[in-house]
Amino acid sequence: QVQLVESGGGLVQPGGSLRLSCAASGSIFSISSMGWYRQAPGKERELVATITSAGSTNYAESVKGRFTISRDSAKNTVYLQMNRLKPEDTAVYICNAGVWYTSYSYRAYWGQGTQVTVSS
Repeated sequence: QVQLVESGGGLVQPGGSLRLSCAASGSIFSISSMGWYRQAPGKERELVATITSAGSTNYAESVKGRFTISRDSAKNTVYLQMNRLKPEDTAVYICNAGVWYTSYSYRAYWGQGTQVTVSS
């Protein structure tokens, strides 16, 4: 069993910054891609950013230049630095990880999510 635990959400004013963290723990052989998704009320879940084990990144157009994804593979942790936040960034941010829990068994895991609210 693998758990993903997010932290770092909260209330911030427009133009402000937040840093999200997501730590994976449990029966982990290795982790391939890790990423962040978000879901706003009444909207579908959307990709925010992903990062591979080699460090290649991918961002949604709406966050390019404002958000930065990084990971500490030794700690099985992924981070999302969010700068110049806008009200439209308000959502529940959900961590995702592709986990090899043996050398031949793989599945994707999701965290519970952390609320980010951008409001004055």
